[in-house]
Amino acid sequence: MPKVTIYSIAEDLGIHASTVSRAFSRPELVRSDVRARVLETAEHLGFQPSRTAQRLATGNTGAIGLLVPDITNPFFPPMIRALQAAAGDSTVILVDAEGRSADEPALIARLRAQADGILLASPLASDEALRAALGATPAVVLNREVDGLPSVSCDTTGALQQAAEHIYALGHRRIALLTGTVGSWAAGQRRAAIRSWAEVNDVELTELGPFDASYRGGREAALEVLKTDATAAFAFDDLTACGVIAGLSEAGCHVPEQRSVVGCDDVLLARVLTPTLSTVSTPDDQLAEEAIAALRAAIDGDTPRSTLLDGVFTPRRSTGIAPGPGLCATRISEPL
Repeated sequence: MPKVTIYSIAEDLGIHASTVSRAFSRPELVRSDVRARVLETAEHLGFQPSRTAQRLATGNTGAIGLLVPDITNPFFPPMIRALQAAAGDSTVILVDAEGRSADEPALIARLRAQADGILLASPLASDEALRAALGATPAVVLNREVDGLPSVSCDTTGALQQAAEHIYALGHRRIALLTGTVGSWAAGQRRAAIRSWAEVNDVELTELGPFDASYRGGREAALEVLKTDATAAFAFDDLTACGVIAGLSEAGCHVPEQRSVVGCDDVLLARVLTPTLSTVSTPDDQLAEEAIAALRAAIDGDTPRSTLLDGVFTPRRSTGIAPGPGLCATRISEPL
């Protein structure tokens, strides 16, 4: 007889596995009628939460390891906060790789000695290095796919193509695509989304880069954008996009009157920048809940299902009507 898991209960009730997990670990966050249905179905199916899952939920003796590649990147703090909230009273042990992919295996080994399971947020090391470092330790990968490991990630394809349609409706037909770090799973996904959209639309797409995922990288990218006739630029992350806007401004090119800019991630800076940044984002709260539920299942000895969430496009003031002939002629010849 197949083992009953939180996924069995979720499938039977037509709800998310994360909701089932919360019904046992954080019942105050689940509507009473939903929790009653979960408990009734669990009893009917013969499901009992394991001791490991109960420890992870209560935080009495369990701990979760969390590896992030660079805590100074503003993309990660909101995710870390959401993961801590989803973990309830569990201890979350945070380790920062400081942008050094070669250090990740050793940091994972350190976490293995302290945690029941590990969350790998956007890791930079190779699939082989990650699997070797983890060994038999339960783990879930966030915002990346690694062969042989469960993952919770965000498919930004639909949201990015919605952003592209938004740009297209504003009259932009010449677009610059600023590519990200070679080997980055997220940057590759975003590049593919815009390229596939451009192939079936009447646009001239110019790929530039790769650029570092940083404000400085964005300012360098602005120089390259100004060497083209593109009226709009898609950056693979918000830090880069903010740097692009700053670089364009320093060159006397106004956003969005002369160039429009779109980013990815919806970090805090995107909402306070002038002009505010049109961007694509990941639903952090939903990602965190799915990730914690998947890790609990892995610790229980189950095989968690990988989850792919949908991204969200938020238009703001960095995108506007495409400039007419002659209004997009700003050029610079010296480095910013």
